[in-house]
Amino acid sequence: MAFNWRKWNRAIHRDFGFFFFGMTIIYALSGIAINHINDWNPNYSIENSYYEITNPQSFNNADKAKVEELLKLVDEEGNYKKHYYPRPNLLKVFLSKGSMILNTETGDAGIEKLQRRPLFFYFNYLHYNPGSWWKWFSDIYAGALILLAISGIIMNKGNKGIVGRGGIYLAIGILIPLIFLVFFR
Repeated sequence: MAFNWRKWNRAIHRDFGFFFFGMTIIYALSGIAINHINDWNPNYSIENSYYEITNPQSFNNADKAKVEELLKLVDEEGNYKKHYYPRPNLLKVFLSKGSMILNTETGDAGIEKLQRRPLFFYFNYLHYNPGSWWKWFSDIYAGALILLAISGIIMNKGNKGIVGRGGIYLAIGILIPLIFLVFFR
């Protein structure tokens, strides 16, 4: 009896497709997010607030207790982590989920609050390869994608396969990146 390679090809394609479904969704969504990194921050949502502080000179060379008084004025009581003066008239306060900058001459204050995006933060974390064991899993996944691509193009035969409509799609799919490289790089 002859070896039925089509049966094995379908089984590999099917099983790898099921096994790596989650990884494909994670990498696809984080890839879209990273592609648009100039349009938005895929890891954090950022909220900015602005305040006018009266008598800002009283916060020059302030100690922790005085900075905590300032935080009460802007509804950030209990969020103090640390503070310093990057310039003589500029106080920077690190908060539990952001930071505050106060100009001690003008009284202009700004607070930037960061909040992790629920899924994208973690998907992007995985996309950036957080550790050596994940690097190896990602390499295995990349190899599986190659096998999925190859098994997918040889799965169908006849006019729906590589010698018919499938071959036309295959050629177009190869031409699009080549055209981009030739004309837009």
